[in-house]
Amino acid sequence: MVKVNYIGHASFSFESASGTLIYYDPWLDESPVSTIKRSDVERADIVISTHGHNDHVQDAFALCQQTGARFVGNYEMTLVAAAHGLDQDLIFPMNPGGSVQIDDVRITLVQAFHNSGSLSPNLVLGAPPDGHYFRPDGGSTGVVLTFDNGVAIYNTSDTNIFSDMQLISQMYGPQIAILPIGGKYTMGIREGARATSLIRPDVVIPCHYGEAVGQPVDLDAFISGVNFLSPNTGVAVLEPGQTLQYVPAQYQISS
Repeated sequence: MVKVNYIGHASFSFESASGTLIYYDPWLDESPVSTIKRSDVERADIVISTHGHNDHVQDAFALCQQTGARFVGNYEMTLVAAAHGLDQDLIFPMNPGGSVQIDDVRITLVQAFHNSGSLSPNLVLGAPPDGHYFRPDGGSTGVVLTFDNGVAIYNTSDTNIFSDMQLISQMYGPQIAILPIGGKYTMGIREGARATSLIRPDVVIPCHYGEAVGQPVDLDAFISGVNFLSPNTGVAVLEPGQTLQYVPAQYQISS
């Protein structure tokens, strides 16, 4: 069992069967759709940020300082985490292809296609260091969370569709996929439906869309596209504050 809580926009929290609590791309205090504020978070074990845009990292470092959570991100993002005062023992740097095991979840970074060559201005601390041509970020990444109970989640983060989504699915076997469908800064409903057909999860959760963030979409068209291209995949349209609880299919053999 894994609980997937939709905070709003592209922000989620995940809770494993043993209680490990992960905050993913937390954008809370300034988000127009978040159901919680940073001050509402009393506990976090892991915080993941996929790239340096405000709507994916705005509250990440403060959450770690507030709760003592471990921070996971690409190498450049972890340099920024250290610059914001996080203890090195709580920082876990990786790059696409790398994995780290924390508590009962294996976190793997995978590629994503989204411009993110520099940090949002409010996240930088002074001038770039000597030898740096731009603010360190390292680009966007997707993330695969593989829990010890066998449940795997592939959150593509901000990206366009790319054919290796099929390879990522074959490698890690995610039952849950989370992907953006806003169609302005990420792929849209047409690309999202086709991406779902490449991943073929049990359930897909769309995000990063809506009037409040200037990215209205036709959800019915997305659902129809998924039903046509990946008929065995259910579409879970979550409202901010709603939680999806996933229990994998089980069977038993007896004589």
